[in-house]
Amino acid sequence: MWPLVTVYMHNYLHKSLTLAGMTILVMSVFMMIGNYLGGYLFDRWSPYKAAIISVVISMSAIIGLVFFHGWPMFSILLLFVGFGDGACMTLLNSYAASIKTRSTRAIFNVLYIGQNVGIVIGTLMVGFLLSHGVTIVFIVAAIFYFILLVITLIDFNVVVQRRAPGKKIQPGAPHETNVGSMILAICGVVLGVYLSYALWESVISVHMTNLHIPFENYSLLWTLNGLMIVFGQPFVNRIGEHFKLSMQTYIGVFIFAISFIGLIFAKQYYAFIIVMVVTTIGEMIGFPGIPAWIDSLSTPQQRGKFQGMYNLFMSFGRALGPLIGGVFLDFAPYGVLFSFAAGIIIVFLVILMILNHKRNRINQQFN
Repeated sequence: MWPLVTVYMHNYLHKSLTLAGMTILVMSVFMMIGNYLGGYLFDRWSPYKAAIISVVISMSAIIGLVFFHGWPMFSILLLFVGFGDGACMTLLNSYAASIKTRSTRAIFNVLYIGQNVGIVIGTLMVGFLLSHGVTIVFIVAAIFYFILLVITLIDFNVVVQRRAPGKKIQPGAPHETNVGSMILAICGVVLGVYLSYALWESVISVHMTNLHIPFENYSLLWTLNGLMIVFGQPFVNRIGEHFKLSMQTYIGVFIFAISFIGLIFAKQYYAFIIVMVVTTIGEMIGFPGIPAWIDSLSTPQQRGKFQGMYNLFMSFGRALGPLIGGVFLDFAPYGVLFSFAAGIIIVFLVILMILNHKRNRINQQFN
């Protein structure tokens, strides 16, 4: 759905790119609301019923798009898709964090691979199906949502760790009972990372075409990204098991940030290929460990809340990235934008490293 919105609104509905960008922004806001509500319901209500409702909301909106995909119904129904997807993402992460038969790190690595397989297949299918009409695209999307609903009905009716009565935090309590600042620091890194990642999905395509690089070549970069993750992630996971989640995040996020410095000097297509390879390596190392790290800091009664915060900041970064990119490029060249993207990630990463160091020092004192 994501790559379809701008193309369909601009080329088929003949709306401005600004309006398409605003539609994505508002859809992201509704996704953030869904992120928060999904975590809230997981902690305080029935995770199973909440999961069913969230899938039904998204599926109903997609079915609506099969019949009503003109303006403004297209944008209105997308808001419901965003809301349902946001709730579903948080509930999925919260369910995954409740599994005890495998390590949390391994579970989130599998989720990450599955997500990227879906992105590769979905993006390729949209490019092929759109030539046969947008109605076909929405019919196929509705079929996938129906399959998701069936999976949810059959497999998600399980007992999860329920919310326990809250305990007041005593002054001087060890860090395990008060991890709000650590969670916020991790979410700050998530915000910076996905804000910068959104530039790849928005302004970099324009930047490459301005350099007379065909759009098809830009699309191939995403195919490279997906294939590297699908085939390389299992090997990265094996290596990552020998490192702490914090160190894995530091290394991956730093590599990801440095890749934007490479974009400043990229003028030829081969340079963009190299930058995408470096970006993907950083992504593979750092991204899957973040939700696992958050879960390691969570108590059962806070699992949905903190996974909701993770998805909320991720959605917020994706929404904010194209907007900030457009504002920067109105007043400054691409190099300044890419320097800002690298800088904001590193700033949040340094803050996280300082807080985690303090946390570890306090932990040693209590032990």
